[in-house]
Order: sequence, then C-alpha cells, then structure tokens
Amino acid sequence: MTAFASDELTQDAFLGGRLRLGQPCHGYRAGVDPVLLAACVPASPGQSVLELGCGAGAAVLCLAARVSGLRAVGVELQPAYAELARDNAARNQIELTVETGDLTDLPATLRQMRFHQVLANPPYFRSNAHSPARDRGRRVALAESDTALEDWFDVAARRLLPKGYLHMIQRADRLPEMLAACEGRLGAVEILPLAARNRRSPHLVILRARKGGRAAFRLHAPLILHAGDSHDGDRESYTADINDVLRHGQAIEWPST
Repeated sequence: MTAFASDELTQDAFLGGRLRLGQPCHGYRAGVDPVLLAACVPASPGQSVLELGCGAGAAVLCLAARVSGLRAVGVELQPAYAELARDNAARNQIELTVETGDLTDLPATLRQMRFHQVLANPPYFRSNAHSPARDRGRRVALAESDTALEDWFDVAARRLLPKGYLHMIQRADRLPEMLAACEGRLGAVEILPLAARNRRSPHLVILRARKGGRAAFRLHAPLILHAGDSHDGDRESYTADINDVLRHGQAIEWPST
C-alpha cells in the first residue's frame, strides 16, 4: 500500500484542536504518548529536528505546533504512513519534510544532515514478544521487525549535532536496554518516568541524552498523568499539568535540580 484512501482515515483533534491529523481507522493510531514526548523536547525556533519512525507525524507535528520556525524532518519505513505525514503537515500548514526509508539504511539526503534534536517513539515490544496484530501497519508500529532498539540509538547519535539531544519514549521495562545503548554514544542521560497515578509503578519512561554530554545520570521523580489514586468512572482524569500539555500544547519542564 502506497497511500491510504480517504474512507480508511479518521480526522482526529490533538492539542485541543490546534492540530488535526488523519489517522488510519484500523492501523496504528497515535494516543497521548507522542504528545507527551513532543512536550518534553526543549526545541527553539530555527533549530533542526528529526523524528525517527514518524508514522503519521503526530510527535513532530505536535512539537512544530508548539515551537514555530523549526526545520522539521521525519523518516518513516512504510510509504503509506510517510505520505499521510506529509498530508497532515500540509493540512496544518506546517513545514515538514518526510523521507521514506529504513532507519538502518537512511536515504542519502539524511545521511548528510545533522540535527539539534532527535525524537523517537520506537516499537514498545520486542519481536515475537506479543500476540500478532491483525494488520501489518500496527504490527510494525508496535513490535520490532529487523530494527533493534540499539539501532535507534545508533542512528540518533549519528544524526545529532555535537551537544544535540535525543528524546525517546519507551516502556519502563526496557530501560536497561536503553541505558546500555547510550554507552559510547550519548551521555548526560536523564530519565523521566511516567506513572498513571500516585503509588503506581511507572509504565513508560522518557529518556533524554546528549551527544558529548558528560553530566551525571539523573533519575527524576515520576510524572503523574491522572489525578486520584484509582479510576473514577468513565471520564478523563488527567492532572491539570497533563491536561495543559494535551489540550493546550504546553511544554513539560524537566526538573532543573
């Protein structure tokens, strides 16, 4: 498949309607994770940004909606999703270049480029570690195919400018792999755990690492997503800070001490 038909897509609002993204009805669909990832990236106007495995463009477009004047690029393996990301960028009047290609065999144009910021939301599950998804798009998005998690770090490190930052969201149980993959590639590693509620174990983490960074490792207190200690009915219960991120496009500030 090289493109999605219009009747295969839904039009979904992000950032309180500031961003509208076409997403496949039955393929991989972005939730809050790429929005939270984008909110953690402290990009500045004029900087260059690369999203690895950009899918339909949710994370990089959320970032570009918050920070104007970025030179934004995405790379996506599946042609249909790459084309959808281009369409979503055009629909929202955001400048975004999307290259179609494998992370481990990037197009020549990307191999000549370096970026201030790289962000990534790699597949959460190891290959063969979960029941197969029904469609290939969702399967590739959720589980590794031939690209190991370490390869994502290697590609990111090679594409970063000196002192540039990688931000990556991933399952908390894969943190040991993430830290091992930073060795010899990236430093000044910081981890922001994401917990659904108070007194719950973090289920996701956002990793920040810097090319050439030498600061000590930092593990921050968990960011709590929902108010209250338990689910209370069929309604949203995001904390005020998370609601500002999801509905108003606010940034997530990393602790400074």
